[in-house]
Amino acid sequence: MGSAFLKNYNGPALRIMEVCGTHTAAIFKNGIRSFLSPKIKLVSGPGCPVCVTIPSYIDHCIEICQRPDQELLCFGDLLKVPGTEKTLSDAKGRIRMIWSPFDAIDLAEKDPDTVFVVAAIGFETTIPAFALLIEEAKARGLHNIKLFTSLKSAIKAIGWICAVGEDIDAFLCPGHVSVITGSDAYIPLAEKYKKPFIVAGFEGEHLLKAICAAAEGVVGVQNFYPEAVSPEGNIKAREITDKLFVTGDAVWRGLGTVPDSGYYLREEYQSFEFEVMSPCQMTKEPSPCHMTKEPSPCHAEPSGCRCGDVILGRIDPDECPLFGKTCTPMSAVGPCMVSSEGACGTWYKSSF
Repeated sequence: MGSAFLKNYNGPALRIMEVCGTHTAAIFKNGIRSFLSPKIKLVSGPGCPVCVTIPSYIDHCIEICQRPDQELLCFGDLLKVPGTEKTLSDAKGRIRMIWSPFDAIDLAEKDPDTVFVVAAIGFETTIPAFALLIEEAKARGLHNIKLFTSLKSAIKAIGWICAVGEDIDAFLCPGHVSVITGSDAYIPLAEKYKKPFIVAGFEGEHLLKAICAAAEGVVGVQNFYPEAVSPEGNIKAREITDKLFVTGDAVWRGLGTVPDSGYYLREEYQSFEFEVMSPCQMTKEPSPCHMTKEPSPCHAEPSGCRCGDVILGRIDPDECPLFGKTCTPMSAVGPCMVSSEGACGTWYKSSF
C-alpha cells in the first residue's frame, strides 16, 4: 500500500494535520500533494514556535532592548515577527542575534553590568537547552542572564485542538518534538479522541507511509520514524526540563489560552526568569479565554491577517486575502510568513 492507494483513495473525506512546520516544508519539497486523492486534504497546525507567539511578547521584547542596562538575545527568525506596531528589526535598542542559547554565557561573563535577556521561544525540542543554560549560569554565578519565556508544549496544543472540536481526522505528529517526548506520549490522546496519531520523519517515503496509515483510519499511535523516535523518547532531556521548569497556562496565537501548556522556571530558579506583568502576557493562571476556540481580544490578529486560521488548519495560507500581496516574507503582516517553519512562508516560496 502506498502512492497508488493514496491517489485512488475514494473513502470518506479526510483532513490530516501536519503539526510540524518542517513537515509542511518537506511535503512541498517532495511534492506529496500530487500523490493524494482530492478526498485527502493536508492542513497545517500550530507546529512553529514563532508562529504561535502573541504580538505582545514582541512588544515586551522591544521594551527590553530599549533599556540601556539590558540586551535582548534572540534567534534570527524572531527579528521580523510583527508586534502590535513594529518588529524587533524596526526597534532601536540593544538586540543581538544568537545561534545558541549558550552564547549568553560568554556575553554575561565579559559584561557583568548588562543584563542579557534571552528570548526563550520553543517547544519540547528546545526547552532542555534553555534548562541547561540556566544550570550553567547558576553554576558560574552569572545572575545577569534572564529568560523571557514563551516556551510551550506542542502536545498540549494538539490536545486542545481535539478538545475544542476542530475538524481534524488524523495527526502527523511533530518529528523533532517526538524525539524528546517519545511516541508513547500520544497514547492518551489517541485513546481519548479515537483518532490516528502518526509519528513521521521528513523524507518523502516517511511522509507517504504516514499519510497512508492516517488514511487507513486505524485509531492509535504508529511510529514511522523509529530511527530517531523511541517509545519513551529522550528521558534525560525530559528530566532536565522537569528539574528546572513547571507547567502552567499559556497564551497561543490563534488558540487563546491552552491549559497547562506553558513552561516557567521553578521557584528555586525564579531569579533567572524575566517577568512582565501584563494582562496580554503568558500566565500561569487560567484566563477568560480558557478552552475556547477564539482568542482573547487583546491577542487579535492585525486587520485582514488570518494567521490564526492557518495555524488551526481552517484555511490554506493562499486563502488569506493578504497572502502574496501586502504580506510577503520581506514585509510580513503575520508570523506565519516570517519563520522558516511558518506555513505561509513555505507556501509563498512554492507559489512565487
